[in-house]
Order: sequence, then C-alpha cells, then structure tokens
Amino acid sequence: MGNELVSIELVEKYLELTRRAREKATPLVEKDSDEELRLQSMLRMADDYSHDAKHFMLKGDLVRAFGAINYAHAWIDAGVRIGLLDGHGDDELFTLP
Repeated sequence: MGNELVSIELVEKYLELTRRAREKATPLVEKDSDEELRLQSMLRMADDYSHDAKHFMLKGDLVRAFGAINYAHAWIDAGVRIGLLDGHGDDELFTLP
C-alpha cells in the first residue's frame, strides 16, 4: 500500500470495518452514570461521522468520506482503549488496552 487514490471500494471497506466495530463493542459502564453519558457522547460522534462519510461518498467526495469514516472508527476505538467499551479481545477491529 503506497500512494493509492481513495476509491469507493476503499471507503466501503472502512465503512464496513467501522460498522463491525460499532456492532461488536459493548458498554462497560454503569447505567445512568457519568461514564455512560460520556460514552453515549462518544458513540454519537462515531455515528455522526459514519453518516457524514456515507453522505460524502454519495456526493463523490471520497477524500472527505475516507477522513470521516476514520474519525468514526477512532471514536469507537478510543472508547475501547480507555475502558468504556469492551472490544472482546478483537485486535483487528480495535487497539486494545
């Protein structure tokens, strides 16, 4: 992988990767806690960036789509990394603590 152009296939690959990560990661926080509120905010950011990525892809702006989906995944990955989400030992979808 070098100086490849951003393609629809590449964006779709990362959309799917992020969808799988969002589905797999489960909360490790207590209901109605401050941590749950923080986690909800992080996951809302992930969902918003995923939505943005799809929007940009449909408009043909693949660079912004690729950037947005990577931001989305980073929010989920951060939740796993700091212990708000359980990544279930999946070191392909997450950067485990």
